[in-house]
Amino acid sequence: MSAAATPAIRTQLEAALALRAVGRLQDALDALVTPGEYSSDFYTIRGEIQVALGRFQEAAGSYFTVVTSEPENAFAQFNLAVCLQQLGRWSEASLAFQKVLQVDPHRDDARLALGACLLHMNRPEEALTNFDKCWSDASRTRALFGKAVSLQLLGRQDEAESHYQRLLLSDSKPEEILSNLVALSIEAWDLEAIQHYASRLLEVAPNSVTALQGLAAVALERREYEAAVRYCGRIVERAPDCVEAWHNLRFASGRVMSALHPSESGGPSFTGRT
Repeated sequence: MSAAATPAIRTQLEAALALRAVGRLQDALDALVTPGEYSSDFYTIRGEIQVALGRFQEAAGSYFTVVTSEPENAFAQFNLAVCLQQLGRWSEASLAFQKVLQVDPHRDDARLALGACLLHMNRPEEALTNFDKCWSDASRTRALFGKAVSLQLLGRQDEAESHYQRLLLSDSKPEEILSNLVALSIEAWDLEAIQHYASRLLEVAPNSVTALQGLAAVALERREYEAAVRYCGRIVERAPDCVEAWHNLRFASGRVMSALHPSESGGPSFTGRT
């Protein structure tokens, strides 16, 4: 705790820290009364407690107070950026992460978060360049995933798939990787790849709608209508608002039941994308 804090502020901070230590977060926050003068410790600790309570808008205000007075405070700047990211304010968050990197260009945690913001802003070229700058061992897997997503959004499908394949060799929880590979295969309309990756995804995540959509798409394309009924039925159980799945379920069911006029039911509309 900063020695520069006045005795009154130090008393508040000590009380808040003690309450936070025993899990009384709201009481800890209530113990912090806005000081009559600026204190970095006060606003930083208040921001930490607000984050712990999920009050990101308020926490952003606390950290903004710090960085306004201390532009070089990378800790507060990073936490401000995280709060903005949590609020979905991608452009503001990206600027805050850039300021962190201006102070400390070796912070890969900020660079990874910046890349994620750029992807949300549909700026994959910049995101790819950003992920390429990550250097630490700790960031390698996340940076590789970020590059794969960036390449996929840029339409560089073969490179994206190669990156995802590398990730599959080391990732113990490959659900997100396989989901993206299913989407990648659907974009290329590679039925064998869709079947392969969707089946693997279903093994990892038995309730994955993405996996079921991929398998349903393959079954419909191959006119395996009984399988399509099973997959579409499971989709509508998990995503009852999916209009495509309902349409395809009716279509495939009609085929299975040997409807007298199957052409009236219309063709499948499944795209395999949520």
